This record gives sequence, structure tokens and C-alpha cells, in this order.
Amino acid sequence: MSERVEQDEIFSQVLRAGRRTYFFDVRATKADDYYLTITESKKFTHDDGSFHYQKHKIYLYKEDFTDFKEMLEKATGYIVKEKGQEVISERHQKDYRKEEAVETATTESFTDVSFDDI
Repeated sequence: MSERVEQDEIFSQVLRAGRRTYFFDVRATKADDYYLTITESKKFTHDDGSFHYQKHKIYLYKEDFTDFKEMLEKATGYIVKEKGQEVISERHQKDYRKEEAVETATTESFTDVSFDDI
């Protein structure tokens, strides 16, 4: 069993993104070849304060790396090109507060009025 644990700890990276956490783990097959698992873990909180995690996992093998990377770059590039970098889905969260832009007025934007004209 300890031998398998060592194989599971080949390489790992974590990306924390709000309520979601992504794990990128390099693992070994029984033939000692490497593959990648990408796990999305999302925290859900219940009304009583308790919580649970929902996980989704993708297994990605070396023979698919090139095509996967190409498709991922095309899809993410398309999204950024069409919708920009702004994350509009934040507006749908319960605690969302829109940051209002504050305009700074300069004296150049006012009309010069003489009190003698009034």
C-alpha cells in the first residue's frame, strides 16, 4: 500500500479559485507511465453551516496531451475574444456588490458663470 502512495505523490499543484479548487496531479500507471488527473473540488455550504465538497475528475493520458492543450487554448481564446476578461458570473453570487465608478470632476468641465449675470 505504501508503494502506491509514493506513486500518487509524483507531482502536484493546487489552484485555489474562490469556492473552487483545482488539483493537477501527476500519477503513474501500473506500467510506470505517467498521466495527469485534474480534479475540481467545489465547496457547498448548507443553511445550518455544515458543508460538503463536490468533486469532478478528468484523467488525461500522454497520447492526448497535444490535442487537449490545442482544444483548451482554442476554447479559452474564443471565450476571452468574445467576452473579454471580465468575470460577469460574479454578479450572480448572493453577496455580490457592484463597484460603482466614481467620476472625478475637474474645473474644466464646469461653465464659467459670473455672479453679475444672475
